[in-house]
Amino acid sequence: MRTRLRAQRQQFALSESFDLAQQALGRHLIAVVTQLEPQCLGLYASIRSEFNAVVALGADPYCDKLPWALPYCLRTPREMHYRQWDRKAPMVPDECNIASAAGPLVVPDVVLVPCVGHAAGNYRLGYGGGYFDRFLAAHPHVTTIGVSWSFSALGEADFTPQPHDIPLTVIVTELGVS
Repeated sequence: MRTRLRAQRQQFALSESFDLAQQALGRHLIAVVTQLEPQCLGLYASIRSEFNAVVALGADPYCDKLPWALPYCLRTPREMHYRQWDRKAPMVPDECNIASAAGPLVVPDVVLVPCVGHAAGNYRLGYGGGYFDRFLAAHPHVTTIGVSWSFSALGEADFTPQPHDIPLTVIVTELGVS
């Protein structure tokens, strides 16, 4: 299922409707972040044709002034934490070779969570490594914003939440907020 959804997302990124969908998702995301007024916003470095929230939020005057942090993943032990990102220092790769920051450790109060797919109840299908699941279990006070595309919605037959799955606070797509 992950392979199929990633392939759909890649095809969508090459389509004519992608730019308008990005703009719409960006507007919805900015509205949610602005409403939440985070003290520190946890973003992610987009990979594999994910929505680029850094670009979208960086273009908004309010969101651009917020303190930002990026996830940093460790392979052993398999865990993820956030590092403050001042956007002046260059990004550095984490142990999974995903762009991160070299700043001090922080725990954002609002975290954007990239979704390969999403399901009813605001559940997320990720890449399968469990990094976000473990972080969210350790930080239940964090408000979570899933970032997904509407076509990656999964039906009940496609996705059954497992005991380790933690529902997100909201999911934002180009069509709106759920």
